[in-house]
Amino acid sequence: MEKRIGTFYGVSVGPGDPELMTLQAVRRLENCPVIAAPQTPKGGMLALDIAKGAVELSGKTILPLRFAMSLDPAVQKAAHIEAARAVKEYLDAGQDVAMLNLGDVSVYATFGYLQEILEAEGCKTVMLPGVTSFCAAAARLGQSLTGGMEQKLTIAPGRCAAEVLAAPGAKVLMKSGRQLPETLAALADAGLLSRSAMVCNCGLPNEEVWPDLADYDPARSAGYFATILVKEG
Repeated sequence: MEKRIGTFYGVSVGPGDPELMTLQAVRRLENCPVIAAPQTPKGGMLALDIAKGAVELSGKTILPLRFAMSLDPAVQKAAHIEAARAVKEYLDAGQDVAMLNLGDVSVYATFGYLQEILEAEGCKTVMLPGVTSFCAAAARLGQSLTGGMEQKLTIAPGRCAAEVLAAPGAKVLMKSGRQLPETLAALADAGLLSRSAMVCNCGLPNEEVWPDLADYDPARSAGYFATILVKEG
């Protein structure tokens, strides 16, 4: 009899509100024996906390995954390899593993690194889509991202603001918290501060909404999960 190898699922949990998780995500987590969740150096597991708001996870094996916050590619790669190795132990034992991902698993998600490593070793992987932070932020602000069917939309990390602001159409600047002073300066230089809005920690208890970034104090910390929406100038 052929030995069963588990499947590695990338499960999107949305930006923060458990009600934004899909039925597909909930059912997969209900049926998956092992739940892998990114863990901060201080022990926090935000994606797991969100999932627990929608799914009963008692009795599941929780596998913390620790990823390096270093900008050194070698350090990051080593952390990805270590996490993939931890996941593969369960897959080799015939157990499915669901890795929780904030927002959508296809957008700036760590899952992709582990997926590449594990697929190269013959493992099966499946991605379950979810609500992105920028779509949730747009809804929270009550504004369209594209204003209709023709406008272009550019999505980039906050650190790339200066590079993308000259492009036509609306912009989404994701995970802008760490580079916020530089991002605000780039928006000011482009004359787009008053056309920009920001939602921090969308859907979480500490959510903050700034409809006009011309009113924002650049010295004020926004946290890591800050999403900026820029209307076409």
